[in-house]
Formats: sequence, structure tokens, C-alpha cells
Amino acid sequence: MAITIYVVWWFINLVDGWVKPLIPQRYLPDNFLPFNVPGAGLIIGIFALMVVGALAANLFGRTIVSYGEMMLDRMPVVRGVYRLLKQIFTTVFSKQGTGFKRVGLIEFPRRGVYAVVFVSGEPPHEVKGKLGNGELLTVFMPNAPNPTTGFVLFMPAKDVIVLDMAIDDAAKLVISAGLVAPPQDKLKELADDAKRKKPVPEEEPVV
Repeated sequence: MAITIYVVWWFINLVDGWVKPLIPQRYLPDNFLPFNVPGAGLIIGIFALMVVGALAANLFGRTIVSYGEMMLDRMPVVRGVYRLLKQIFTTVFSKQGTGFKRVGLIEFPRRGVYAVVFVSGEPPHEVKGKLGNGELLTVFMPNAPNPTTGFVLFMPAKDVIVLDMAIDDAAKLVISAGLVAPPQDKLKELADDAKRKKPVPEEEPVV
């Protein structure tokens, strides 16, 4: 509880430190009250974001945004960074996207040892063409306890054990370094159940 209160208080003061210097002093509630009002900058910042979002949703706002994107597309260095970030955020927050909706296991770093991965979908057509005609999957293997870093892997679908585990439970498992397990099932039970569902490949005849 103490850590939670401290983090919330730190975040409120951080936002206040960013927003309050941008507001004229005569409009701050601290001038009308005999004490400092924590969170005033946070409330004003949220209200400002809502106003900006409402303005960007109409025709006038969309025109300004399109002109801004046109300017960024003409800048040599900024252009690449902006396109990459826009594509990432569009994919992550898109409701129609299929990214990170399944959790799986792969054998890493050796056989018999399994690592948690997030299934992103199918790899690009060029990768599929170079690697063969078999069914492939794009998976992201996060590093614990920092899931923002990891490895993007293109691998056969038969080597990925897809689990019924929720994305949130898998993220907690990675961030906690395995200390917080999914409450509904054990990881081993999920893996064994997925193995039973996976068809066993037929052995090739010995010539």
C-alpha cells in the first residue's frame, strides 16, 4: 500500500511539474486557495488531451494532422522514425489486428527447456518464400523481467505450442520472472494439454 501511494503521488507530481509551467499563473487554483492543490496539472492535462482529441476528430483537425504528417514525411531522418512508430502504434492499438492475441511455448535454448512467446501472426511473404512452403509463425520471445526487449523469431508452426493462457497472465509471468503463475492453470498443465492436441508427425520410412 505504501509503495502504491508513493508511485501515485510521484506520478501526480511529475505531471504537475510538466503541465503547470505551461499554464498562466492567474488560472492556477493555487492562487485562489491557501494551500497547494496536488493533481491540478494532471486534471488540466487530461482535459487538454480530450479537447485535442475532439478537435483532431473533425475535418479541420484531420486537415492539420495530414499537413503535419506531410511535413514529417519530407524530413530525411525524422521520416523513418515517424513511419516506424506510427506503424507500431497502429498495429498494437488496432481492434482488427491479430498481434499478441495468443501465447505459446517454444523449446529454447535447448530441447526440453521451454520459453514463453507471444504469437504475432504470419511472417512476411518474402520470409515465407525464402524459408519454404510450410506453415510459419512470427513469435516474439520477451526477456524477463523486461518484456520490452526480446527476439523476433520466424519458426515452423509445428514447433510452437499454443496455450490457452491470457496475454495478461503471460506478461505477469515474464515480468515477475516466473514468480506469479496464472491462477487458472499451471504452466505445465497447459503445455501438456497443448501437446496432446498437436498431431504427431508421421515417421519417414528408412531407405
